[in-house]
Amino acid sequence: MKVTVVGAGAVGATAADNIVRRDIAEEVVLLDIKEGFAEGKAMDIMQTATLAGFNGKLKGVTNDYAATANSDVVVVTSGLPRKPGMTREDLIGINAGIVKSVTENILKYSPNTILIIVSNPMDTMTYLALKSSGLPKNRVIGMGGILDSSRFKYFLSEALGCTANELQANVIGGHGDTTMIPLTRLATYNTLPVSEFLSADALAKISADTMVGGATLTKLLGTSAWYAPGAAVAKLVESILLNQKLILPCCVSLDGEYGQNDICLGVPVVIGKDGWEKIIDFKLNAEEQALFNKSADAVRSMNDVLATLA
Repeated sequence: MKVTVVGAGAVGATAADNIVRRDIAEEVVLLDIKEGFAEGKAMDIMQTATLAGFNGKLKGVTNDYAATANSDVVVVTSGLPRKPGMTREDLIGINAGIVKSVTENILKYSPNTILIIVSNPMDTMTYLALKSSGLPKNRVIGMGGILDSSRFKYFLSEALGCTANELQANVIGGHGDTTMIPLTRLATYNTLPVSEFLSADALAKISADTMVGGATLTKLLGTSAWYAPGAAVAKLVESILLNQKLILPCCVSLDGEYGQNDICLGVPVVIGKDGWEKIIDFKLNAEEQALFNKSADAVRSMNDVLATLA
């Protein structure tokens, strides 16, 4: 199996590092437009092989899409990262052109690949990749919900004083500070509702902290986070390559599910060798459905901007 990661910045390089360490692909290619950058990152990562105990191969290339040929999965991280004070939406004009160009170049050499979109604003970039690529909808996936859910579980674990691995908790909706929906009602701690351990006020704060989780890190770091996004990418790639059938919250094309059409938005899906295979219905209550509809309206307004960029 072969995986390509486009963009050797912090997120892309960390994703490639996580993927190669898992030994789930025979070959991983890291591509960047900056001369020598991907090659240097790949060499640095490969020099940890005997220290970390992995056997995978990672190759870095400069703008050489021929090296990506026959990739089973392609991860698109390229584009400008957020800076303090910026929203993900602020990046749409610049990153739309980058994602469209990358998608076109990738498909010249890997027409049957599965595309994973990480570039922000992720929901709109996923929609753009789907529309411009012509790929079947199950082969275009936005990663954001996996990352947001991991952050949700982190804040829950801090409040509960437990390990995050004891928790089941999902974030759906848009991958934005005002559009994501942490499903506190459905979150569980070792099968028990977290509401049995935490007050309504505590859960409301956790939800609010989750929604601005990315912005909080951007303010602290001066740029977008990379460790958790890179690990989230690897989790998704692993479920595809190993056909694990994990249920993960991802941004996918909706055709009536959750009451929405002609939009890519975060919902729980089964992830296997063919991409996303099935959308799971969480049976939202009226309040959650209203929030989901509001999130869809906000994402759709961003998608409308794409028409002005043509």
